[in-house]
Amino acid sequence: MLLEVKDIHVAYGDIEAVCGVSFSLEKDELVSIIGANGAGKTSILNSIMGIFPPRKGSIIFKGRDITAMPAHQRARIGIRIVPERSRLFPRLTVYENLLTGVYGLRKKIPVDKRISWLYGMFPILKERRGQLANTLSGGEQQQLSIARALISDPELLLVDEVSMGLMPKLVEQVFGILKQLNEEHGLTILLVEQNAFASLNISTRGYVLETGTCALSGSAAELMDNPRVQEVYLGH
Repeated sequence: MLLEVKDIHVAYGDIEAVCGVSFSLEKDELVSIIGANGAGKTSILNSIMGIFPPRKGSIIFKGRDITAMPAHQRARIGIRIVPERSRLFPRLTVYENLLTGVYGLRKKIPVDKRISWLYGMFPILKERRGQLANTLSGGEQQQLSIARALISDPELLLVDEVSMGLMPKLVEQVFGILKQLNEEHGLTILLVEQNAFASLNISTRGYVLETGTCALSGSAAELMDNPRVQEVYLGH
């Protein structure tokens, strides 16, 4: 088991955003957590990354309890996050933003080789490598955010609302990249999304989050066939 999340509770003051959620990921899986805005999806990712540790429960990565581990140490052991709305450094170039992904790492990364690989995966970034991040389109910024997380060669990629604000054509493109990373490069991905159809369509399994609790779980196909999921999340 690569990741085990056990009965986590996340609260902001008196408001409990996540109430006893448990799930797991095997190595090489692509798993989705779907749910409406405010369901607690981002809070779960922030807890796994160590940005906002859970009030209760535990997070196990590769058999090691990392519940109390600081975020920068989690990044060093192979967990990276693609945050909601990209969160790039707007006044740095594409190339400089990529380099921030290896800042503080202890393991040696063949940076030039990784950047060359990323430029092959995201050709537009090679084209735009000297441009400031704030001059990129929304889709280009999202690709740069993913590439920045990938440069350190992580074992687990957390992806937060990658489709937000993108046109349908760009959504399809970005999800295609995530599917390729998983299927061709064996990257384990945990994806949280409001766009249930797009995320389940590329996932092996999924969880449905409702008001901080896990309401449903199953294979992606089972969830897409579930009448409740179809009615509430797929618009059928």
